[in-house]
Amino acid sequence: MISQNPVFVPGPTNIPEVIRKACDMPTVDHRANIFTEILHPAIAGMRKVLKTKNGHVFVFPASGSGGWEAAIANTLSPGDTVLAASGGFFAVRWIELCRLHGLNVKTIDSPWSNHIPLDAISRELESDRKGAIKAVLVTHSETSTGVLNDIGAVRSVIDGASHEAMLFVDGVSSIASMDFRMDDWRVDVAVCGSQKGLMLPAGLSIVGVSERAFDLAPSAGMPRFYFDFSAMHRSYGAGSYPYTPSAALINGLLASTHFLLDEGLENVFARHQRIAEGIRRAVEAWGLEIFAEDPEHRSNAVTGITVPNGCDSAELIRHAATKYEVAFGIGLGEVAGKIFRIGHLGSLTDVMAISGIAAAEMAMADLGYPVELGSGVAAAQEFYRGESRAEQKLAA
Repeated sequence: MISQNPVFVPGPTNIPEVIRKACDMPTVDHRANIFTEILHPAIAGMRKVLKTKNGHVFVFPASGSGGWEAAIANTLSPGDTVLAASGGFFAVRWIELCRLHGLNVKTIDSPWSNHIPLDAISRELESDRKGAIKAVLVTHSETSTGVLNDIGAVRSVIDGASHEAMLFVDGVSSIASMDFRMDDWRVDVAVCGSQKGLMLPAGLSIVGVSERAFDLAPSAGMPRFYFDFSAMHRSYGAGSYPYTPSAALINGLLASTHFLLDEGLENVFARHQRIAEGIRRAVEAWGLEIFAEDPEHRSNAVTGITVPNGCDSAELIRHAATKYEVAFGIGLGEVAGKIFRIGHLGSLTDVMAISGIAAAEMAMADLGYPVELGSGVAAAQEFYRGESRAEQKLAA
């Protein structure tokens, strides 16, 4: 039997019924007008989600990793230098991808439990008098740890150094869950995936591209065929694709953007903040530590939780899945076995969050963790009830 329980992994996320049904559609001719009537409004909706008026949006049949590759393949050449921080599993993977493509990567060693040190970025840029650094690569919400980096602050550092480096952002677990301002922060390439805040199945990599970055495509020296911005742009003009698209997922993307915009982006962000804070209150009540050290740099999409010494978080994840049919996120890379992650992005409510907290408590109690059964649930309930009362008072 397929479990009826919501998932609490940080992607793929729960899919609202209206979006799931939008993906369930008959085959259409992607060279006909019917596909254009899906594609162009979906692109327009994503521009609003990214908060960009003039940026290009390209939707590739891929995961977020495909967006990373598209970002560098269309803007850089082998031998170019990029600056990136290594503070998380996915940040490290993006660095590895860059090196495999022949880029020179200057890395800033950043503890996985903390945000990127802005002063280190500043030093690297200010010392780069010849402008060798072509791009700064930043992960907004590090999915593997729950650490949040301040993209606006990174842009300020680049500007403060009077440097011309482009700003590339991995927004896979932040976009459509937390405020993302592509134009205001002058992000040159923003990458997200369909399976996170957009509440779709995995299979689409959505890439926002500034005019500056797009104009580099003709001179970029990376080989590319599948992930070609110029080919996509030409095909979009004809209302089509340079190859066979996933029409059903793009129809789902159209439904997703309508869903988000109907709720109101600021309301979406507030909901994520509220649910995240309730989960953080639960972790505090358990007496456990949130892996992201700085409260100001904790993601509203996912919370990493450090397990007590002598405990194996992988065992906890397996137990929760086997006994209670509830999925939580495992620890990845250097934090494997040390943390587990509660994903709280996408289609989630206060009540659903409480069910996840309760399942985590039961699993920890079963394995002998020093957690009082019901403590986290009570802390989250108290917070959510208080928030609800405050919202009702404001509405009155």
